[in-house]
Amino acid sequence: MARTTQPELAVSNSPGGRSAVRRSTAASLLISVRPGEWIKNTFVFAGLVFSRKLTEPSAVIASVTAFAIFCALSGTIYLFNDLADRAADQRHPLKRSRPIASGELSPAVALVAAALLGVLAIAAAMLIRPALGLVAGAYVALLLGYSAVLKHVVIIDALTIAAGFVLRAVAGAVAIAVPISQWLLVCTTLLALFLAFSKRRHELTLLTDGAGEHRRILHEYTPYLLDQMIAVVTASTLIAYAVYATSAETAQRLGTARLGLTIPFVLYGIFRYLYLVHQRRGGGSPAAMLANDGPLLACVALWAAAVALVLYTPLGQ
Repeated sequence: MARTTQPELAVSNSPGGRSAVRRSTAASLLISVRPGEWIKNTFVFAGLVFSRKLTEPSAVIASVTAFAIFCALSGTIYLFNDLADRAADQRHPLKRSRPIASGELSPAVALVAAALLGVLAIAAAMLIRPALGLVAGAYVALLLGYSAVLKHVVIIDALTIAAGFVLRAVAGAVAIAVPISQWLLVCTTLLALFLAFSKRRHELTLLTDGAGEHRRILHEYTPYLLDQMIAVVTASTLIAYAVYATSAETAQRLGTARLGLTIPFVLYGIFRYLYLVHQRRGGGSPAAMLANDGPLLACVALWAAAVALVLYTPLGQ
């Protein structure tokens, strides 16, 4: 009697004791560079949009290239960070399934891939503009410093994350050789701090009493302290954006005094995010929250559409 054979699947045992289908090295690398988080790199496009160069093909190409470079750089940082946090991630209820922590991706392969990806991305940035290469290098140095030391220093950890977002915005402006408003940099810093403190709060409430064992810096925070910090940066972000959108300097620079019409979308977006953090225990991944929450995604889309209408159509004049 002929015996039927079933296709064999490679199986790996995770630190949590559960078996899972082993992915290929390429698939594990792709997962490890976190394409779902690349939405954070859209800050690169701030200079393009607010310099009113969105209709210039050369500027769009330069901005898209800068975006791709920072996606590669962020992937490099994620790989290095997963290598550094491998032991801690194996004890984390969610992070233990990451390819490096679960043993699916060899640390040696991850290290080589991270180094190669980083070098190629910085070289590409240098070819576009030497100044962009310097910004890209500063971004990598800053985030590697975060992975090694700065993420263990209270408050500095969040400020470092915010600086990474600011460097993305600066890179976008440098790529197309335009100045970027100081107010826009202030808004970027404050918004990034809001996201960083919300993420810390999510980690603290998710891991409860064992939080400090998974991430040492969580010993330094409490939900009350984080709520106070979030309240400060929330108010500061809204005020900064309102001042930027309604100032005479902005109206002169952009050629329109109607950017203030976009303020309601910013108000709703911030308040919706706070609702998700406090009522839905969200905040761990801004990209995931944006993708999974329809009202928040609609708000961001409407804000972008409103900005485009104000800056690029006669309706904004």
